[in-house]
Amino acid sequence: MQDVLSRLRSLHRPRLLVRTARIGANGYSRDRDLQRILSYGSPPRPAVAIIRLMELEEEINRQRLSGDAGYTIPRHVDVLTALMGEADYLGRPEVDKSTETNSETVEAQEQRQKTGAKKATPEPGAAFHISP
Repeated sequence: MQDVLSRLRSLHRPRLLVRTARIGANGYSRDRDLQRILSYGSPPRPAVAIIRLMELEEEINRQRLSGDAGYTIPRHVDVLTALMGEADYLGRPEVDKSTETNSETVEAQEQRQKTGAKKATPEPGAAFHISP
């Protein structure tokens, strides 16, 4: 996992692509988006998905840099958004990765309700940084 996340941290992409992908990561859904982007029947494990997404993003970035007519910005943003979402998913300990449901204990929920505290939600893409 650490090697995958360190590879993500080393990505350098234009600031506008990164910002747009971070906005898109707010609504990221593994079941919906990953299936569409990777064309898999069911979503693979997060580490496997990240590796496949990184390969796909690398190819898309090559198209961008070479001025290929097949390059599309929305596709590039989709893949970067999925990378951010998967990295967050991989690095989030409070998520049961087999069912993608929150495993917050009943006691923690009750304590949060008593104190009126809001549940902490990390900023999308916070598990890694794509340098602009």
